[in-house]
Amino acid sequence: MGNPIIKLFRTRIYMAVFLLLSLLFVGVLGFKILSNFSWVDALYMTVITVTTVGYGEVSPLDDTAKIFTIFLILASIIIVGYALTVITEYILSKNDLEELKLKKMQKKIDNLSNHIIICGYGRNGKQAASKLLAYKKPFVVIEKNKDVVEKFQSELVPFIVGNANEDEILLMAGIDRANTLISALPNDADNLFVVLSARQINKNMRIISRASQETSYSKLKMAGANNVILPDKIGGDHMASLVVVPDLIEFIDNLSIVGQSNINIEEISIDKLYNTNEVKTIKDLDLRKKTGCTVIGFKDGHGEYLVNPEASLRLVPNSKIIVLGRPEQIQKLNSLYNIN
Repeated sequence: MGNPIIKLFRTRIYMAVFLLLSLLFVGVLGFKILSNFSWVDALYMTVITVTTVGYGEVSPLDDTAKIFTIFLILASIIIVGYALTVITEYILSKNDLEELKLKKMQKKIDNLSNHIIICGYGRNGKQAASKLLAYKKPFVVIEKNKDVVEKFQSELVPFIVGNANEDEILLMAGIDRANTLISALPNDADNLFVVLSARQINKNMRIISRASQETSYSKLKMAGANNVILPDKIGGDHMASLVVVPDLIEFIDNLSIVGQSNINIEEISIDKLYNTNEVKTIKDLDLRKKTGCTVIGFKDGHGEYLVNPEASLRLVPNSKIIVLGRPEQIQKLNSLYNIN
């Protein structure tokens, strides 16, 4: 851990271990020299003296050895007491720090609304989180594997440790306030249970679920999932497409989002672009001249899509446009219209 308090405790623990080893070394050497014990007998006398177990001496001690033993006992009481204190404080402080960290994270999650919940931080969950980070979308990850949480938890990726199948965990993630849930668990039965629970708690949220088997598709849709993704099927289609239309697929791959610096495509609500009381056309907005971005798609209020819309298309309220551009052009668009 990078916490300075934990580092301080570790330094003190190392010091305590060093003092204990030094005490054993001095004790063994002292008994060896003063009483002419064998190395094994000297170690035995040192251990029973330091631990104060009260076993008998190997052989009677002379006055010099007795004085040495007295000082060894006094030193051992101090050093062993110090070591026990340091270890106890370390354990208690570590538990307190973990509890404080969890409370801080939960407080941050409690302040979220219209956010996304990702259930499972496997391969698909990580990909989803990466894309959401690129778009600066608020999200929470539910993961039951504590090792995974400890490895990937950060200020940018908030985690809740628990089973996404439990309603209590979903509520801790703010499902009643969430906009979207992504169920990316490896088991279809678990995804089905999560979708059922989520739909019962939040009737209006969008639910996207992963599925391993094609037979699970209809079940997840019936349970309340708006979209069901079959990663294996998509992967197979993608590989076949690289044979049929390789250049086109490579071009589309270049539009994929890996990080904030290379976003090439954006979906924007018309209401964010201008006051829709007076309807404008794509030509009126003139995004190409202002930002360099090109409008390649349009989605009306009924969910119907239009590819490569004409410049004369009226941008009615509750509709969206899809724009294409280089990363710097997309960034200019977002800055110009305060989209993010």
